[in-house]
Amino acid sequence: MSQKIQRPKGTADVTVSEVYRWHYVENMLRENARLFGYRETRFPVFEHTELFIRGVGDTTDVVQKEMYTFEDKGGRSITLRPEGTASTVRSYIENGEAQNGAPYKAYYIVPNFRYEKPQAGRLREHHQFGIECFGAGSYAADAEVIAIAASFIKKLGIKTKLKINSIGCPHCRPAYHKALREYFESKKGELCETCLSRLEKNPMRILDCKSPVCSAIAEDAPRAVDYLCDDCRDHFEGLKQSLTDMGIDFAVDTSIVRGLDYYTKTVFEFVFDGIGAQGTVCGGGRYDGLIEQLGGAATPAVGFGCGIERLLLAADASGFVFPDAPTCDVYIASADAVGAKQALKIASELRALGVSVETDLCSRGLKAQMKNADRIGAKYTIVLGENEVNENKAILKNMKLKEQLESSLDASCIAEAIKKGSN
Repeated sequence: MSQKIQRPKGTADVTVSEVYRWHYVENMLRENARLFGYRETRFPVFEHTELFIRGVGDTTDVVQKEMYTFEDKGGRSITLRPEGTASTVRSYIENGEAQNGAPYKAYYIVPNFRYEKPQAGRLREHHQFGIECFGAGSYAADAEVIAIAASFIKKLGIKTKLKINSIGCPHCRPAYHKALREYFESKKGELCETCLSRLEKNPMRILDCKSPVCSAIAEDAPRAVDYLCDDCRDHFEGLKQSLTDMGIDFAVDTSIVRGLDYYTKTVFEFVFDGIGAQGTVCGGGRYDGLIEQLGGAATPAVGFGCGIERLLLAADASGFVFPDAPTCDVYIASADAVGAKQALKIASELRALGVSVETDLCSRGLKAQMKNADRIGAKYTIVLGENEVNENKAILKNMKLKEQLESSLDASCIAEAIKKGSN
């Protein structure tokens, strides 16, 4: 026997017995996005590496440590997508979406890839629900984006803490960066090697370092909110008032900067305490300079990313009860060769009417077929043999109530009987 091949480290299988939970969450996310006027966008799994170096930022952990990058057969540097925003922006620019008017409101449900230490809710291949809103620069857009996340988190029964911060804009950030450099210069001997390289290029990245030593040093660092210009301050105050008006609880947390270079002004995280150290189930913010940075016209933008694996973990930890997995409407068992032939015909006709049907594919005996019908949770069973075919008769057995209904072998009559019996 050949040696078994296992899945790569940091990946997970979603089995047929579990995928209905994913379907439930994904359908709920899609419907929630629709209620806010967002439509789905799709883009490639891999992009030119330059997109993420320019978009995500070459001082981030994502670009420095976590990307899956390789050369294709044409010698081009290609990267498996580590996040969705840069790809959405690239698609928006390349496909001329701006000409369709503002705001451009899109969502996506995609796999992303990051080479990092696997742990609960953090995989090398993870799945993300993302929201992007381009062309709206007001704090009302920030509030709406946050409200989308608050809505589906509430529907899943997850009690999170919404933490928000403002990290300023290109006008006020230089003064803040100067204050940060001066502070961290005095602690230079204690910083990790990665943070030493960030000190000149982007000292704000040090605030996001996962090293316990650097994190402890960062606790006493200057705060971005103390250096905001009037516009950023008014924007932040407007956001806080809007969230209050919508009944969305929040706390200002000046340590939040997010892990990507493109953020400006608003940043936020929804944090759940029940899934270990990686408690952020959703995070995002405003990135007004990214579209211009990637070759488009200057366009304000705001959005978020939500890890679906973390969302499922948080829902489970919160005691959310998922609806039962869907089952087949009717299992047609065959007692003999005549019944088997008729079963295939009726099954085909019922499926055309929208009825979920299973038949025996393994040449089982009748007793084994009935056991299989019970195993898969069939709502009804029909046993067909030569007698039933000759008499044009089907007996539908309700597997839960143990009641029986009689019908002709006409598919529309069987479908109607199932419909009546289910009401």
